[in-house]
Amino acid sequence: MVVNESKSSRYHRAKRRTSGAALLISAGLLAAVIFTGASAWLRDAVDGSVSAYVAVLALLYALATLPAAWYRTCHLERQYQLSHVSAGVWLRDYCKIAALGVVLGAAAAELVYFTIRLWPRWWWMAATASLVGVIAAVTCAAPVLILPLFHRSRPLARNALRQRLLRLSERAGIAVLDVYEWGLGEKTRRASAALVGAGATRRILLSDTLLADFTDDEIEVVLAHEMGHHLHGDVLKGLAAEFVVLLGGFSVAAIALDRLWEPLGLASPADVAGLPIVLLATGGVSLLATPFLNAQSRRNERRADRFALELTARPDAFVAAMRRMAAQNLADEDPPRAAFWLFHTHPRVRERVERAQSFILNP
Repeated sequence: MVVNESKSSRYHRAKRRTSGAALLISAGLLAAVIFTGASAWLRDAVDGSVSAYVAVLALLYALATLPAAWYRTCHLERQYQLSHVSAGVWLRDYCKIAALGVVLGAAAAELVYFTIRLWPRWWWMAATASLVGVIAAVTCAAPVLILPLFHRSRPLARNALRQRLLRLSERAGIAVLDVYEWGLGEKTRRASAALVGAGATRRILLSDTLLADFTDDEIEVVLAHEMGHHLHGDVLKGLAAEFVVLLGGFSVAAIALDRLWEPLGLASPADVAGLPIVLLATGGVSLLATPFLNAQSRRNERRADRFALELTARPDAFVAAMRRMAAQNLADEDPPRAAFWLFHTHPRVRERVERAQSFILNP
């Protein structure tokens, strides 16, 4: 029995449990589809169309994980006063995400099966390189094509703050298009800031919740942290990590397809009915890699924190921003050790505050 557990700990414990349940449901669905013969039946029903197969499988996935997704991203958010979004609005966004998943998933699957047909022995290498290129393109296009589907944005009206952040980006040596107010407040009370896109699409996003509750000094150090990620190439490093994980996942999938396509009654390794095997293999490798990727992410976060402190020379504002954001976003202040190493992409708030306080004494 858990006693004297903080509100944030209860919230994150519930989220971890629900995420685990969703993972088991997803894996169970894929296993059931491939090992019961339903996958071959579905392939015949859609006349072998990769896109149609993906659309049906994605619909099944969305329906199977709907209860867990609702509990995790709607019920818990409302229960812990992180969101006031209605069930109808939440369902609308869930349908948008599902539709976007169908489009992107169908495109990715078409690309993978094209490489399988073209290079039967080495498709896993070609598919990895191609998909990472697609991910890079989506990263660049996201501020223009994807984010507006869920949250409105507009040029920041507070000109003094806008000019201050543009000067900050110049000092950091990072070119940005402009500064935008990001309308998160319609759906959540979480505060957030981001530097999104790349090249001509790179822009600063400040949530309206951040603008309402944080001082200009605090906003500046938060943005300096985000600029640190771009300056240190963390986006490119993330793509490189994605490449390694996909390469491992697809190589395992290639071995599994070569050995299982006949026992499973598939026409060949290029049979779209084998897609659940590809998804299970890549998902399994991704799951195994998660602790290592999270450890790398925490190192990147510490480095971005240091950059923000050096660029702004405002450790007091950094400490205040970390504490305010942790409280507003209900960050897990004291996660269990295993949960921290397995799931957390950021250092503990306490550690970040202590490092900032140490910076005051040892800049």
